[in-house]
Amino acid sequence: MFMLPSVQLYGFILTSAYYVCRSLPFASRSALQVLTVFSCSSILSSLGWLALCLLWSDFISTLGFPRVQLELTDSFFILQFVTGVVLYLVSLLIHDVLIAFDNIRTAERRQAATQVLARDAELQVLRSQINPHFLFNSLNSISALTSIDAAAARDMAIELGSFYRKTLAISEHSKIVLREEVALCEHFLAIEKIRFGERLQVFIDIEPTALAAQVPAMFLQPLIENAIKHGICNISDGGQIDIKSFVHQSWLHLSICNPVELNPMGSHASGTGTGLKNFKARISSLYGDNARISWQTSHHRFCVEMIIPFETISSGNQHE
Repeated sequence: MFMLPSVQLYGFILTSAYYVCRSLPFASRSALQVLTVFSCSSILSSLGWLALCLLWSDFISTLGFPRVQLELTDSFFILQFVTGVVLYLVSLLIHDVLIAFDNIRTAERRQAATQVLARDAELQVLRSQINPHFLFNSLNSISALTSIDAAAARDMAIELGSFYRKTLAISEHSKIVLREEVALCEHFLAIEKIRFGERLQVFIDIEPTALAAQVPAMFLQPLIENAIKHGICNISDGGQIDIKSFVHQSWLHLSICNPVELNPMGSHASGTGTGLKNFKARISSLYGDNARISWQTSHHRFCVEMIIPFETISSGNQHE
């Protein structure tokens, strides 16, 4: 009557070890943290069990059954306390092992998803290299400029060649420094500026420290292309694209904002958002919960903001 409910009750208490282990991620825990948290949680759980057992013992004694004679000595409570501590420590170790295996399986699934998205990204890069719309528009602009502004046509042809050469070089790497990504975007913007003229204005504000950050290859250029396609193209007077990046603590912050033409309902209807959703899925697969990406429209401007771990070539992949 005393032990069976007590043991069942402590069985439920032992399941709380899962949340204790979850509160100490493997990547950030230290030996002192493990010793302190595991010891305190084991002692508190055992003391809580003893308190509940005392209440249960008092309740049994008040039942008044003639054959119920329960006498719990101090040595019994000491033994029960030690047993509770040991059992909780064992439960912590078991849950720790289970969580470790679960993390391994999650990492394997994430790696598989990353490989699939990486292949998709490579295909998208190849498609962007031979994108007929961009290429045909550029060639048509070069053809039109040949007769009216030969120097501009020559500059556009040079920028187009430089853009495709850098694209081929970058596509061979999964990550590059932000400086290389910005250089690629500058060639792309130079071509687009010749096409749009004064309609396209660009303001780039990137901290020198941020230029050394490692970022996924070909991740900034599609966002700029999206800003031109769904923003500048739809506005007769054009507008300015703002590209900003800075480092705060151990995080790299980036934002791209462009003007948009709003419809009477107060929203812009161009585009389905599929490209941005795919982009978010790609970044999430690379950084997991360490990445934050959002976009919103406010005051006739559409902004994409992201926060990813700040990594350099020397530091390597410190964030998993």
